[in-house]
Amino acid sequence: MEPDRRIRLATPEDATACLAIYTPYVHDTVITFETEVPSEATMTARIESALAHHSWLVLEEGDAIVGYAYAHAFAERAAYGWSCESSIYLASNLRRTGAGRALYTDLFERLDGLGYRRVFAGVTLPNEPSLGIHLSFGFERVGTFERVGWKHGAWHDVAWLQRDLGAGDPNSPPTRTAG
Repeated sequence: MEPDRRIRLATPEDATACLAIYTPYVHDTVITFETEVPSEATMTARIESALAHHSWLVLEEGDAIVGYAYAHAFAERAAYGWSCESSIYLASNLRRTGAGRALYTDLFERLDGLGYRRVFAGVTLPNEPSLGIHLSFGFERVGTFERVGWKHGAWHDVAWLQRDLGAGDPNSPPTRTAG
């Protein structure tokens, strides 16, 4: 039987639940290069910022938030305004259950609808599950930053991937104001 799962836009009130999912990634992995768990106020601000121009989605199972995916600005300069960077985090028991696929499918549809043209993802290596989901969505590897992050007593590489959004002419001008 399929679990009772729903995807919805996050609200600032979801910060505590998102932090509960994110904290083990900070403490126990190199998947994120944060070394200190952000405060609830910081997570709330991140959600609000993503919602202002991009998107932040949460996955609910029953009454609990068990995953989230979001996008934020790829870079600050105005010409980058049609590109964004995505991230996804799941409770550990949800890996390889279709939860990540559902979140990313919804996220990329929303970003496309907002007029974004390309989405990027940075993946700390090694991380075959993350590479796998990104490649399955049509991301292409475009390079690797070697020994770019120091965490848990070692240097780590980050693979960069990109994926086009939308089905239009890739050379046509953007259809919205950057931002």
